[in-house]
Amino acid sequence: MEDLRYPLGRFQPDQGTFESRLKDIDELPGKLRIAVAGLNDAQLDTPYRDGGWTVRQTVHHVADSHMNGFIRGKLALTEDSPTIKPYEEAEWAKLADAKLPIDASLPILDSVHQRWAAIWRAMTEADFEKTFVHPDHGKCTLDWLLSMYSWHSRHHVAQIVNLRNRMGW
Repeated sequence: MEDLRYPLGRFQPDQGTFESRLKDIDELPGKLRIAVAGLNDAQLDTPYRDGGWTVRQTVHHVADSHMNGFIRGKLALTEDSPTIKPYEEAEWAKLADAKLPIDASLPILDSVHQRWAAIWRAMTEADFEKTFVHPDHGKCTLDWLLSMYSWHSRHHVAQIVNLRNRMGW
């Protein structure tokens, strides 16, 4: 079950180089589109593991999460170590918008990631040391945020690809 939930292993900060992390941010929208290409509604409504989210919920979760990550980064760049608001992602996955077609979230990811990559590329070395406070994780740097979302991008695509492989889709 751990391998199905965390196909790449649990998040470890400081994985990869700046360029490899930025590449993950750049490539997530396209890789996610490839991972879900051709899936019908029944397949989209299949959980990637027992007790896990459906593919549809996972796609919407990625959009929710990455919009939050984008805003957290902008807050940290423009304020002095702001305290951010966490959200109940499991509860968000139960809301009506998590049942919409995935085409409601894929264009959001295209746009958020285009803007996010532009910000990451424009940041100075000092910018990566700027912080925000997460009530669950404590003080986090923007370098940590890039590492987290690099992993998060690969993590959810891997869950979907692994499901497709197991199901022969």
